[in-house]
Amino acid sequence: MRRLFLIAALFLWTPAGAQNDDATPRKIEKETFVYAVRDADTLRLDRYALLSPDSRAKPCLMFLFGGGFMTGTRDNRRFRPFFDYYARKGFVVVSIDYRLGMKRARQAGLLDEEHFTQALDMTLSMATEDLYDATAYICRHMPDVDPSRIVTCGSSAGAITVLMGEYWLCNGHPLTAGKFTQDFSYAGVIAFAGAVCDTQDSLRWARDPAPMLLFHGDADRNVPYGAIGVDGVWLFGSKSIADDLARRRVPHAFYSVAETNHSMAWRPMTENRGEIDSFLEKLVFKRQRLVTDVRITPLDAPAVPKDFGISDYIDANYGR
Repeated sequence: MRRLFLIAALFLWTPAGAQNDDATPRKIEKETFVYAVRDADTLRLDRYALLSPDSRAKPCLMFLFGGGFMTGTRDNRRFRPFFDYYARKGFVVVSIDYRLGMKRARQAGLLDEEHFTQALDMTLSMATEDLYDATAYICRHMPDVDPSRIVTCGSSAGAITVLMGEYWLCNGHPLTAGKFTQDFSYAGVIAFAGAVCDTQDSLRWARDPAPMLLFHGDADRNVPYGAIGVDGVWLFGSKSIADDLARRRVPHAFYSVAETNHSMAWRPMTENRGEIDSFLEKLVFKRQRLVTDVRITPLDAPAVPKDFGISDYIDANYGR
C-alpha cells in the first residue's frame, strides 16, 4: 500500500511554476480600477489574474491598445484571449486607458503636415505620462505584483507609447520624476509595430534599455518600419531600433515580415505567442544576453510599396 501511495504521489506532483492544464482552466478574475484623473478624463485599468491561493509576487504584463491615438479601448474583446493566455501563465495582466491626443488634435484642426509635430509631441507626452501613472499605481496598490518584473506591451499607438516609456525612462525625462523609486526599470518591452520619436537624427540612451521584442512589417504605412524625419522630429521604427540595439549589444529580438502592412500590430497576439513566450523566458526572466533577428519572407506575397513620406503616414492614420 505504501508503495502504491508513493507512485501515485509522483504522478500527482507538479513542479513549482508549471502551468495549469488547459483542459481544466481555472477562473480568471477581472477587476477595474481608476488609476488617475486628468482634467475631464477618468483613466481606468482592467486587471486580469487567476483566482489562486498562491501568495507569491507575480510578474505583470501591461498592455496598451492601438488606434492611432484616435480610437481604441482597453477592454476590446479581441484582446481577451491574449490576456487570458498570459493570466493562465501566472501573470497579472493589466490593460489601461490612456488619453488620445490625436483625437484632441483633430478637434483643434492640427492634423496636417504643418502642425503634425506639435500634435505628436502633445500626444506622446500625454500617453506616456498615463503609462507612468498606471505603472506607479500598480507598484503601490497591487502587492501581489513584483515591481521588478513588469513588462510593457503595446499595439501600434500603444507600441509607440511603451517604447517612448522605456526611452524616456532610460534618458531621465522630466515626466519620470517622482513616479517610481530611483532604481525602477521595466523588465521588458514588447512592441507590435511601434516607433520611438526624438528631435535628434539618431537614437540615444543614457543607460541600456530593457530587453525588447519588436514586431513589424516592412511595408507598414501607419508606423514607419525604418526612420523618417520631418521638421526636426524623427520617428524610428522597429528596424532602426533593432539596428541601434545590435550596435549597442543590448539583448533584443526583432521579428520582421516582408511585404507586410500594419497587420503586425495585432497578428502577433495570436500567431506569435511562441516567440513572445521565448522572449519572456530567455531575455526577461533568465536575462540571457541574446540577439534574435528573424526575417520572414512570404513567397506568395506580391511586392507592395514601401517608400512612404510623412503625408502618407498622416493619410493612412487620419484619412485627411
